[in-house]
Amino acid sequence: MEVMQKGYVESIRGRYEPKSDGQAKLERLQALDREARRPAQLFAAIFGALGTLVLGVGMCLAMKVIGDLMALGIVIGVIGLAMVSANYFIYKAILKSRQKKYAEKILALSDELLNITTKEV
Repeated sequence: MEVMQKGYVESIRGRYEPKSDGQAKLERLQALDREARRPAQLFAAIFGALGTLVLGVGMCLAMKVIGDLMALGIVIGVIGLAMVSANYFIYKAILKSRQKKYAEKILALSDELLNITTKEV
């Protein structure tokens, strides 16, 4: 059997072998971390894209590409600029609240994992 095939077979086999307690806890820790960060990341992506689109529409109006409404374009562009600028601060606030919510579980699980790994060594 070639080396690449052997590595592939071993990776498939690893998916079906029973996991040790440490591996299961590590996967749970990773899942909790994703669960804590995901809402903030989704909000930032959606709100940032929306703010960029608003800014773009304002620029098009201000440069008279899609109409002759320069003053309205400037107002819309400033609103879009404010949305894009505020996005980071809103993201950090959401992330901080989510981290506070999950901190106890994540710290307890990470302490268990750190104790397990120090005992195994």
